[in-house]
Amino acid sequence: MKVVIDTSVLVSAVLKDRLPERVILWCVGNPDVTWLVSPAILAEYEGVMRRPKFALPSETLAWWLELLVSDTVLGYPENTVDFPRDRKDAPFLECAQAGQADYLLTGDGDFAEASSLVSAKIVNVREFAAEVGVVS
Repeated sequence: MKVVIDTSVLVSAVLKDRLPERVILWCVGNPDVTWLVSPAILAEYEGVMRRPKFALPSETLAWWLELLVSDTVLGYPENTVDFPRDRKDAPFLECAQAGQADYLLTGDGDFAEASSLVSAKIVNVREFAAEVGVVS
């Protein structure tokens, strides 16, 4: 199974020890799951996690950055997706499309309008957890 994870889900996982973190750790611990990223996605992840408003301890930031390097698969989407609703979301759609992702996990309601642009099933964390059997 291939997944693309929106920044909102990652930030929730980093800041709170709740379902988003359990889902991400389940994904990286499951050999049948591939977490797809692109250079644009990695840059957004890191930029958001480094925002002063989150004030992440350096150890926490380093741990998550290492996880991103070691437990994601980097792809280079060649096609662009036109998503005028929120152009910052386009890299996630492009990655899902190029990597033939099965799921795009998000907490962002804007993605609901993108379901016709990608074959990936666009779900929130709770829906994904229920579908794959992650204990909530």
